[in-house]
Amino acid sequence: MKSSGSNGGIGSRIKGISDTNLLLTITIVVFFLMYLFAMIFQGKGFLKPQTFCNILNNNAALLTSACGMTIVMITGGIDISIGGVAALVSMCGAVYLDYHNGNVFGAVLIALAIGIAYGIVQGFLVAYLEIQPFIVSLAGMFFARGMTTIVNTKPFNVENEAFKALKDFRVYIPGLGSVNKKGVFVNAYVEIGVLIALIVVLVFFIMLRYTKQGRNFYAVGGNRQSALMLGINVKRTVFLSHLICSTLAGIGGFVYFMHVGSGSASHASGMEMNAIAASIIGGTMLTGGVGNVIGTLFGVLSLSTIQNIVASAGFDEAWWTGITVAAMLCIFLIVQSVVMAWKRKQ
Repeated sequence: MKSSGSNGGIGSRIKGISDTNLLLTITIVVFFLMYLFAMIFQGKGFLKPQTFCNILNNNAALLTSACGMTIVMITGGIDISIGGVAALVSMCGAVYLDYHNGNVFGAVLIALAIGIAYGIVQGFLVAYLEIQPFIVSLAGMFFARGMTTIVNTKPFNVENEAFKALKDFRVYIPGLGSVNKKGVFVNAYVEIGVLIALIVVLVFFIMLRYTKQGRNFYAVGGNRQSALMLGINVKRTVFLSHLICSTLAGIGGFVYFMHVGSGSASHASGMEMNAIAASIIGGTMLTGGVGNVIGTLFGVLSLSTIQNIVASAGFDEAWWTGITVAAMLCIFLIVQSVVMAWKRKQ
């Protein structure tokens, strides 16, 4: 009897947790277990704070764009154009800075303009003309990749001095670091793009959790008919989700541009798939109505950590990374399905 009561208590407590918070908890626990495994079994590299900071440095653009992807997926949609938008932003910014003697502020405005323009067009087509978001964003992806080549065909590094200074800017974290081979303590650092990404996460976490518009996104993704009956403007909500996603893709594209410092038609290849994977790993469901940008943050960290574990284990070939990510996605989807089914049964 005592055992039965204990199980009932656990079940009732889990039942009281929202689907979003439950999946977020699973993601956070899995990430910390994964990183702990890496620290114990994969050598001293993972023990250095800079290793974790480098994960953030290398994935700041992905995190920024993935937050937008999460919002679209919460409403039940999808956007596979974000990688193309990031590449277009990088190339336009590079050409503007080097070929037209532009400035960094102008490059930022170009990035925002491209993202907002994409959001308006794609949001209108999806929300008001009711075209499937996959088809619309697929066309957007092809258009962005094509336009990137039209802007400039050859990859090149940006030589603009102001931009290079911004690219090389580092934010050092006092008291956090490691001792190098010469016995000198070196502070860990993050790039400015990491600060932008974390601000994006914080802003949209607050928006989704504490504002009426955030609740509207969840309501539309959960059940559009019920959202209509509650007086929610479903079309405007869907439009805003795509506008936010594309705008964040533009911002993410500039963060990516600051990280690589060059323009190329092949930039950000596969970013959209990684953003979807990170969102799913972070607890966002493809059916809509469930998700959290904090989960997306840990999804990005988990995705990068497993890739680093595979690389440090000696499997440097690209296909091993793809196989590992695929297996990780399957495991997370199965765990999500099992836990959600068990929760509803309880």
